[in-house]
Amino acid sequence: MQLAAAPQAVPATKVTVVSPLAPKDGFPLLPQIAGVEFATTQAGVRYKNRTDVMLARLAPGSVVAGTFTRSATRSAAVLDCQAKIGLNDGADQGAAILVNSGNSNAFTGARGWTSVHALSAAVASRLGVPESRVFTSSTGVIGEPLPHERIESALDGLVAGLSPQGIADAARAIMTTDTYPKGAMAEVEIAGQTARIAGIAKGSGMIAPDMATMLVYIFTDVAISRKALQSIVSRLTDTSFNCITVDSDTSTSDTLLVAATGQGPALGNMRSAEAKAFERALSDVMLNLAHQVVRDGEGATKFVGITVTGAADNADAKRAALSIANSPLVKTAIAGEDPNWGRIVAAVGKSGAAADRDRLGITFGPFTVASGGLVDPGYEEADGAGYMKNQDLEIGVDLGIGKGKATVWTCDLTHRYIDINADYRS
Repeated sequence: MQLAAAPQAVPATKVTVVSPLAPKDGFPLLPQIAGVEFATTQAGVRYKNRTDVMLARLAPGSVVAGTFTRSATRSAAVLDCQAKIGLNDGADQGAAILVNSGNSNAFTGARGWTSVHALSAAVASRLGVPESRVFTSSTGVIGEPLPHERIESALDGLVAGLSPQGIADAARAIMTTDTYPKGAMAEVEIAGQTARIAGIAKGSGMIAPDMATMLVYIFTDVAISRKALQSIVSRLTDTSFNCITVDSDTSTSDTLLVAATGQGPALGNMRSAEAKAFERALSDVMLNLAHQVVRDGEGATKFVGITVTGAADNADAKRAALSIANSPLVKTAIAGEDPNWGRIVAAVGKSGAAADRDRLGITFGPFTVASGGLVDPGYEEADGAGYMKNQDLEIGVDLGIGKGKATVWTCDLTHRYIDINADYRS
């Protein structure tokens, strides 16, 4: 049986309108991370004249931790990364991350594995690292064979172009429907030295927490064991990327990789104040990137934080918060600047979280909308309507039955979301 040929690259003709929620200062100035180099190129994976491949080379001794989508239909690249992530801890050899946009190499059967292995081998050969230390990711259209030969043909140029200054271009190369590149950084003092963290992410649609619907790459010069780094990354994922949702749809390709090059200050005692400071700094970077993904949600005009308190436990609080965040009725009301608190009541009721109607309280920012299961006597509809005109919104719900709490972040649902996804493949 003859396999269908890979699709030809098509011109990138669509005009991208930058999200109104994008950072006003644009892409941040990220610090160089000792032991990391970047390069990008236009390989024509799906579109002509679009930068669509990123290569990162990691110095010998680097350790890599990660978390991945739990989708039952995850791609070959995700499965390959999962199999490799714990194989070695600070190996003497270097490592590499290769990412393409435009094609997710998902639901492509044996062809998917062929592409992953071919690219891993090609990168390993050119950089002199083991295949087990090459991590690949793909993002874009599902179900079309990845024309990996185009990426292989571009590798020599990528290797020649590796530079410590290339992280901003790398952030652009991994974009799909994103309207702006996403980056974040932090610095922290360890043993009298400055440790640096810099991260990039892509994500705009097909965003729902299941670790997590996006691609994220974070780099630090800290010297740390892989086991310790993995523990921190897994813990922080649940309070950042697993607490965001744009449209409740989980992707097949989601990958978060955090690489520590060991070129900076060392962390040995993970109970020390310095280790805790590093974890806080990494948390800040991860949460910043997670929020940026929501702010670039397809068609988004509102950034919404939803905090549920008074739940039976934290898991129930998160369950109720996500039910609100994923409700099309709540999200369209927010888009229309309608303070329709009844939709929030309904979302709590369907969530499966333990709730008592007669104890429920709701706030919109500083305004108490409901208390004790009733509209608050002091609430004025005009106050709620006025608040909903803000770009950044905070919705609070008190279930009134326990001490559980959780915060999730989402965006509104506008007609632009339909416009983007109705012709995604065209």
